[in-house]
Amino acid sequence: MRAIDWFALSVCFCIFSSVAFAHEGHQQAAPASAPAVAVAAPSTGTHDAKTWFTDTPLQDQNGNTLRFYSDALKDRVVLLNVIFTSCDDACPLITRKLKEVREVLGDKADGVTFISLTSDPLRDTPAVLKAYTLKQGVDGPHWFFLTGDKAQMDLVLGRIGQIVPTPEQHSTQLIVGDVANKRWSKIRPDAPAAAIAQRLQLLTMPVAER
Repeated sequence: MRAIDWFALSVCFCIFSSVAFAHEGHQQAAPASAPAVAVAAPSTGTHDAKTWFTDTPLQDQNGNTLRFYSDALKDRVVLLNVIFTSCDDACPLITRKLKEVREVLGDKADGVTFISLTSDPLRDTPAVLKAYTLKQGVDGPHWFFLTGDKAQMDLVLGRIGQIVPTPEQHSTQLIVGDVANKRWSKIRPDAPAAAIAQRLQLLTMPVAER
């Protein structure tokens, strides 16, 4: 991407972080009148996305080391969200919503990678994340639950517009993207599963057909 285009994307991610920063009580900070699905303007250019997102090494729920851009994002259609496993309200509710989204996608679900990043890396080890995925029934090859040390997670979360002084302060917004074609959207987690699935299906289509 050209520098100005990548700056626009970074501004878009900063907007994500300001929309739903109140985790307490799990009330969406976005006004009720806001649309359930908001589409970010497409961006073009050749700036190095790897430099922006970073290739920070993280661990998935199976203890595998993944480079954030090269192994988790590159050339994929992705849905990103932030959770912490000791949360007992919004996080499991959103995880179950996303499980429903994958069910709605059906045979197209394998074309979308879900990435749940922990905001509580000190407690959310790979083993803890694994137990969470099994409890929620979402342990599969196309859904990464990622953790690392605090510095690693702060860097990665910051690059998607999330500054989280405490685990509870993460945004509950969903971020969907066609990484190869640099198309990104934000979606409220209270959107219907069918609407989220529809947006993801659109991103999996060839650009000329959208």
